[in-house]
Amino acid sequence: MQGQLTPKLGLDLAGGTTVTLTAKTGSGGAPPATQMDQAVKIMTQRVNGLGVSDAEVAKQGSSNIVVNVPGEGQDRVVQLIGTTAKLQFRQVYAAADGKPLTAAPAPTPTDGKKKNDKKASPSPSATPSASSTPRGRALSEALTAAAPSPSSSASPSGTGTPKPSGTPKASPSPSGTPNLQVPPIANPGQDYTGIDDKAVIKQFEELNCYRSDKTVSGANDPNRKWVAACDQKEERGQVAKYILGPVRVLGEQVAEANAMPPDATQGQASWSVQLRFKSQGAREFGEVTTDAYKAFQEQGQGTPRSQVAIVLDGKVVSAPTIERGAITGGTASIDGPPESFTQTYATDLANVLKYGALPLEFTQSSIDEVSSTLGSDQLRGGLIAGAIGLVLVVLYCLFYYRGLGVVAVASLVVAAGITYLSVVILGENMGFRLSLPHIIGLIVSIGITADSFIVYFERLRDELRAGRKLRPSVETAWKRARRTILVADAVTFLAALVLFFLAVGGVAGFAFAMGLTTLIDIVVVFFFTKPLVALLSRTKFFGKGHPMSGLDPRRLHKATPAASVRPTGQEA
Repeated sequence: MQGQLTPKLGLDLAGGTTVTLTAKTGSGGAPPATQMDQAVKIMTQRVNGLGVSDAEVAKQGSSNIVVNVPGEGQDRVVQLIGTTAKLQFRQVYAAADGKPLTAAPAPTPTDGKKKNDKKASPSPSATPSASSTPRGRALSEALTAAAPSPSSSASPSGTGTPKPSGTPKASPSPSGTPNLQVPPIANPGQDYTGIDDKAVIKQFEELNCYRSDKTVSGANDPNRKWVAACDQKEERGQVAKYILGPVRVLGEQVAEANAMPPDATQGQASWSVQLRFKSQGAREFGEVTTDAYKAFQEQGQGTPRSQVAIVLDGKVVSAPTIERGAITGGTASIDGPPESFTQTYATDLANVLKYGALPLEFTQSSIDEVSSTLGSDQLRGGLIAGAIGLVLVVLYCLFYYRGLGVVAVASLVVAAGITYLSVVILGENMGFRLSLPHIIGLIVSIGITADSFIVYFERLRDELRAGRKLRPSVETAWKRARRTILVADAVTFLAALVLFFLAVGGVAGFAFAMGLTTLIDIVVVFFFTKPLVALLSRTKFFGKGHPMSGLDPRRLHKATPAASVRPTGQEA
């Protein structure tokens, strides 16, 4: 339960959610096997990027993918694994409130040589005022990239064509990125100049973006020159719609996407997604922002053509105005109001952009809550087996090492406590879930951890057999033992690391648990076991070699063949 120090359980121990996704193809036939394999790989990366461990993604048949996610109510994961995540950057050519336009018939699109007369008065529904138009966007209010100087802005003067007051130059802001605010739709942009697709104009005018499904037919097709699209989410009771031009930058040109926390020093109140384009994408993004800025210079404030729309899966997530110069740095940032652009939202967007778009579109054929594949009896049996193994190790340490056995038991308790706390922390912060392979790895690691103590104890006893005093022997034995401990743990950790990256499923879970406990073993031996032995060596019980301390020189000499016993003070 959240808020309690209890680990989260995996799919086999606690059940979860099973989603069946079916691929859609234009011909209605089976999709190519290579594209299905690529989709499985991307979905696996997405669920792992969200911090959900122990998730299973597998192809079923020729067109289905089955995803098993541990835990109940994993709506967030279910939504994202099947998201196509096709990202496009398009220049806006017309914008209006999302209601169907009821104005007089729209002007006939021109051939590009003659500019449309803007004197036609659209209806109130088509012409929202600046104060009533939606400023919020589902994903962002701003696209940031390089803060230009104020001299690069254009302002209309009289009735003539506005001209820039200076050559546009991008001058970096304190954060290195500019703020380009998304404007209200004060002018719905009923200027169809250059839009040579009458069907898209009709679709735009009849489009109603106030419905629950804001997906518009054809808006996600990168091969279409003109598309109509809705804003992704209704905010403050309003939503916008657009006519968008050809695709200028594709999501494949995004080299990196990272969720970034708010930065109060830069006036950034919400989470953001920082984008870095590849070389071709940076060039293309510079070109589209150049065209948008040119439209701003020529037509002034409020023209839709000064906006660049960020389109994700056919829906506009942001459409900022480029009014302070072209963006040629190859980086951008998507942010928005804190109430909608949360950490979860930014992380989800960054993950789907980071791992690329799915090569196919998928529909959810079914979604079901499933029970655990292992019952409480199997879980109880595994825990009992681990407890029996731990008890045997404790009894052996106490019987053979006597007082030193108490040190070994205390070290095991500390290691177990750190391991448990690590599992809880990983579960709360990274979505780590404890499954049966993890438990097996933790049980096996009991012997690995105890082995480190034994190596040190035996080195110490060897020093005492050679006739040396206890306190100097503690340090001498440690110098000899720590090299052996580090080498042994390094080999185990490398084996776990290789197994984790090469294996899948339960084997990878086993390797993860073994690697985690190997690191914990080093921490415990170096920062608990050795200091504790050094402290106990100062006590009379251990320092005088009490028979029950496990460090009695006489008992150690009796346990050693006579030929190996050396006089006091002789070097080993």
